[in-house]
Amino acid sequence: MCRSRRVRAGGALLVALALPAAAPTPAYRWTNVTVGAGGYAPNIVFSPVERGLAYLRTDMGGAYRWDAQAARWLPLQDDNAESSYMGIESIAPDPVDADVVYMAAGMNAGAPAAILRSADRGRHWTVTPVPFAMGGNEPGRGLGERLAIDPRDHDHLWFGSRHDGLWQSRDAGRHWAKVAGFPYAGLGRPARRTAHGGVSFVAIDPRLGARRIWAGIADPGVAPLYRSDDGGAHWRAVAAPGLLAAKGVIDARGVLWVGYGSGIGPSEVKTGALWRYDPDGTGRDVTPPDWRDAGAEGAFFGVAVARSAPGTVAVSTIDRYRAGDSLWLSRDDGAQWDDVGKRSRRDVSATPFLLHEGKGADFGHWISGLAIDPFDAGHIAYTTGATVYATQRVPARGPVDWAPWVRGIEQTAVITLIAPTGGAPVVSGFGDLAGFVHDDLDCSPQPSFIDPYLSNTNMLDYAGRAPNVIVRSGSLYLDRPRDASLARSEDGGRHWTPLRLPPQGEPPARDDLNGEAAITVSADGATMIVAARVPQRTRDGGRSWQAVRGLPPRTRAVADKVDAATFYAVDAAAGRLLVSHDGGASFAPVATQGLPRDLSAAAPRNRESQSALVAVPGAAGELWLQVGTALFHSRDAGRHFVAANGDLAVELFGIGKGAVYAIGSRGGVRGIWRANDAGGAWSRIDDDAHRWGGRYRVIAGDPRRAGRVYVGTDGRGLFYGDPAG
Repeated sequence: MCRSRRVRAGGALLVALALPAAAPTPAYRWTNVTVGAGGYAPNIVFSPVERGLAYLRTDMGGAYRWDAQAARWLPLQDDNAESSYMGIESIAPDPVDADVVYMAAGMNAGAPAAILRSADRGRHWTVTPVPFAMGGNEPGRGLGERLAIDPRDHDHLWFGSRHDGLWQSRDAGRHWAKVAGFPYAGLGRPARRTAHGGVSFVAIDPRLGARRIWAGIADPGVAPLYRSDDGGAHWRAVAAPGLLAAKGVIDARGVLWVGYGSGIGPSEVKTGALWRYDPDGTGRDVTPPDWRDAGAEGAFFGVAVARSAPGTVAVSTIDRYRAGDSLWLSRDDGAQWDDVGKRSRRDVSATPFLLHEGKGADFGHWISGLAIDPFDAGHIAYTTGATVYATQRVPARGPVDWAPWVRGIEQTAVITLIAPTGGAPVVSGFGDLAGFVHDDLDCSPQPSFIDPYLSNTNMLDYAGRAPNVIVRSGSLYLDRPRDASLARSEDGGRHWTPLRLPPQGEPPARDDLNGEAAITVSADGATMIVAARVPQRTRDGGRSWQAVRGLPPRTRAVADKVDAATFYAVDAAAGRLLVSHDGGASFAPVATQGLPRDLSAAAPRNRESQSALVAVPGAAGELWLQVGTALFHSRDAGRHFVAANGDLAVELFGIGKGAVYAIGSRGGVRGIWRANDAGGAWSRIDDDAHRWGGRYRVIAGDPRRAGRVYVGTDGRGLFYGDPAG
């Protein structure tokens, strides 16, 4: 059971947005809204020199370190302001000094890339930009590990790049040079965003150091495995199957284990194999026979050895859809295999969000990270596309118990959110995970966005005077039947009724099924408007629909949060503000003063864009409008606007109790800002320890709690900020 401080929600609150004079802004305390992991972690790596020390790399949420004393994962890059460095391509704990750890960071081929070094377990980093590109959030991010350290000379590093061959550093990552003698130079940086596997892993013999190095290749048309016995001066291809080398690990005896696949993953990998290589270079196929018997589907991207128990190895599959992914364990060097997945059970009571797809917790998908604790062969962990599982014991027979090992990990992409005037403090819309009602900000939420289930929630709205009425629209990327991408809840998001529009256009088509149609609900919850190609309105819960007059195609309406008869909309193409005073039946232009003639910058960029026009809770006729980086404020239903951003270039904004909040830049400083004077005087409320890669998606103030603000990120989850004083 999740025992934590509960944030209680009251009833509907109708208080006008009173903006007092500017005052010094207090320091803020930032806390994750708990989900419990939630995204793809390509690998987990234990320190070989200290018990209880482990690192986790994610594809867009940075890296984490397990703190055994605190019994939680600690984020290691919250002070990082470079978005690209939140995509971790590889991670390598030093094999000699437990305090030293390295990371290869870079989101994709067109983004900055660097090698990061820490001498204090990730509390602080030295960043060295490098000339080779990375792909921490590209296909192939489950390969590895690309970064390796010579245990006999731990200032000597090797890195297998995606596009530019093999590189080495002899001064602890400060300078890098391409290994001239390596036989594969790579395919070169792509002109377009094309993913290469390149040099997929580097493995150094722990007994000999860099005198013996193995390197895998995950590009087609070349030998998939090379070996050097003279410190990288000369290389020879080693016998291997006709597949790509995905994962390579070496045990304390110098035995190399390689997982092969037909693709670089994490999707569309059809088949694979597992090979074992003796120190003399002799290789043989040790693929589990029952994997072949079940159809030889998927590949082996998880490979781990037990350094405390020579001959013990674990492997896991990826993209084994028909039979389901699994994990095999061998204690005799691959002669016999135990399919652990068949007798596994999972306790997800601490992270019930994992049941969000409406089915039980399965073994997992996108399993590319697998590790055995070097000090305890029974402690095994693996990563999935949504969580990290661990077990403390694998008995010879009987059930194997797994539980999420995720305390402290928040790795989700937040598309949208609302902080209603009643009910739960916040309701979120996530990518991949649908969304949640967060009754308790410190506990993983129960799934409720189920009927219809939509993997991405693109837009949420609530009724200002009846906040239990919530509407949502979203999209589905999973291959499953879908008959609705719109829904309405009358109990604060806990249960939903699917909404369906009549077919539109020629030939008639369901315009509401593509996730593009935003939905809005009136202040009293009685009226809903959908931004379809012919905008539609309903007053009977979606049983019947009527075309809205005067509202351009696919234009999002915004409901006044007090006056149920009033809606607004921005006609960005024509440069007009539209208003409806008849409950959304018809819209007409309003004569507006104070806005620029060109409103094109207020148009949404895509279906996930936040609305540029926001109505203030508890204040009839009060509006805020963002046009490009400028922000405008109206107190008379849009007839007059005044500039409100001052010298702040605004990217995103949200309204709270007595304040307006924004993501923006001023004087070369980008961050989170608050104003208490209608937007004229802004104070920064984040700090240099809370940057999260600058990957902001949405911001909203709390209409019931002064000073509270919610910030949704792209990779580090959902945060709430409160004044620290």
